[in-house]
Amino acid sequence: MRKISGTEKTFKQLLQNTKYSIHYYQREYAWQYKQVQELIDDLTDEFLNWYDPEHERTDVANYGVYFMGSVVLAGRENAIIDGQQRLSSLSLLLIYLRRRLLGMGVTIATVDQMIYSEAFGSASFNIFVEDREPCLRALNDGKDFDPEGYGESVKNLYARYQDICDLFPEEIDDKALPYFADWLTEKVYFIEIVTETEQDAHKVFVSMNDRGLSLTSAEMLKGYLLSEVADDKRREKLNDAWKAKMLALKELGKSEEEDCIKAWLRAKYAETIRENKKGAKPEDFDLIGGSFHKWVRDEHARLGLNSSDDFERFIEEFCKFADIYIRIKRREWTFDEKQPYLYYNAALSFTLQSQLCLAPIRTEDVGDTIERKILLVSRFIDILIYTRAVNYRSMDYSTIKYAMFQLTKRIRGLDVDQLAAQLGKEVADLGMSIEDAWGDFRLNFYTKKYIRHMLARITDYVERGCDQPGHYLDYVAIKSKRPFEVEHIITDHFEWYQDEYGSREEFDATRNRPGNLLLLDKSTNASINDDRYPQKLPVYGSEKGNALSAALVAASYQHNPRFLKFMGETGFAFKPYDTFSRDEIAERSLLVESLALALWTPDFDKLAASGLEA
Repeated sequence: MRKISGTEKTFKQLLQNTKYSIHYYQREYAWQYKQVQELIDDLTDEFLNWYDPEHERTDVANYGVYFMGSVVLAGRENAIIDGQQRLSSLSLLLIYLRRRLLGMGVTIATVDQMIYSEAFGSASFNIFVEDREPCLRALNDGKDFDPEGYGESVKNLYARYQDICDLFPEEIDDKALPYFADWLTEKVYFIEIVTETEQDAHKVFVSMNDRGLSLTSAEMLKGYLLSEVADDKRREKLNDAWKAKMLALKELGKSEEEDCIKAWLRAKYAETIRENKKGAKPEDFDLIGGSFHKWVRDEHARLGLNSSDDFERFIEEFCKFADIYIRIKRREWTFDEKQPYLYYNAALSFTLQSQLCLAPIRTEDVGDTIERKILLVSRFIDILIYTRAVNYRSMDYSTIKYAMFQLTKRIRGLDVDQLAAQLGKEVADLGMSIEDAWGDFRLNFYTKKYIRHMLARITDYVERGCDQPGHYLDYVAIKSKRPFEVEHIITDHFEWYQDEYGSREEFDATRNRPGNLLLLDKSTNASINDDRYPQKLPVYGSEKGNALSAALVAASYQHNPRFLKFMGETGFAFKPYDTFSRDEIAERSLLVESLALALWTPDFDKLAASGLEA
């Protein structure tokens, strides 16, 4: 191996006006929601530990630093051998910051120069991969982009950008955003390791990742717990049980064994969480998220771990809750009619569901009791998500984790009836409702995914009410060959409607009301996208439409006894429309509201009485 150099560099020094390549065999960008969530949470939490609204931007110079690890580069090409996942994700974060800052009328040249720069008379992104360019250009310019037809890397990049938009915390508001941009570029550090050849770079990479494999926190927790079990035979039996659960959790996916332990400990034992203010120290919730084996060891007395029997009980308890966790996770990924809300909530990336669902379950609970508690909690989450969405309240992890942890403690160990009553109180105490905020609810960048899922649920509800198969899973399946999209009933041609609307802004606001929205598959939506309403009606009433779109068509009210029966039993004010304008949109928005209230009005007492034996 020839010369190797390692240099401490800020994020700005690493990326500003510097081009990097990624070789074809390392080009796949594979990060998922979880990795981006951890990145955003780590960075923003560290920044908020230092930020004070009373500070000037110059005060950021005195903020603490954050170490992002090493990047390994090779040769004259500046090829990234190790670190492209982090750097690609951070580039997406820079694009997000740039778009928000531009919307505020603020330009930070450093941020621009870290995203793209000019070389040989041509401007391109600093981390250059040719097939990513169209996607990154669209994101950087704030334009729509359809990832369909592109490879997995591009699809992942596009999806992770949407995740960043959702995950970025509300606490970093417009005032704080330039401060955060400064801190990110100047106070986040890397170690840049540069080798002369690519072969040497790979040797460094292998040496850094293959030698001295350390035990995971889960393995160290097992070692600690088993070491306190006095009886050899019991220890062996408990070790086998632990290993079996770890294997089952690993089969779920990467890091699931660690995530399960964190969810269990937070659900059942954590009492404190770090306050979101400068200088606040990590507490139970936060420490469990790091080295939970150390937290258990340090807090063993508080956890009741004093004798060999206590440690045996603790391991047995984990094994039981691991089984429940696995059950929850499988239902998050595969729709279960008995536990539908687990799937609904996971589809909207609510990541604290396992923690909340485990909280009320007691060690002695079995079968139906466990199922009903999971149903009640997941139903509450379902109502919470849509209530906050309609009220334009963020559901990102950093915003809600404190409130969800406090809820975790309030529902911990409750019986079924107590849980139902408490969750009803929690909804009442939200201080917001779907009904009160509906008049201002619109389709926009923030609400897009929630409205898409809301329309999927409503359409499915109408279909099932008419004794037809529900198609919710089809409506939300992004990766299907014919994914469904939100369709505007009134086409985006302001010039057609100038006499009716005083301004473009008024037209857009009305057009984005729920009453003007449907779900149609992508190809159908594209085929009628530029048509006037009368031309769209035949499609709405055809096999290319659905129960909700067909309700706009007069023929749907003829010789359709199941639909008429559904209307009669529910009282929903369905009616056909020959024309569709401002008044019709307002009227139909009230209909959609009544359907939404039917789906998201609390029904905890009813669910508590249901029988759900698994």
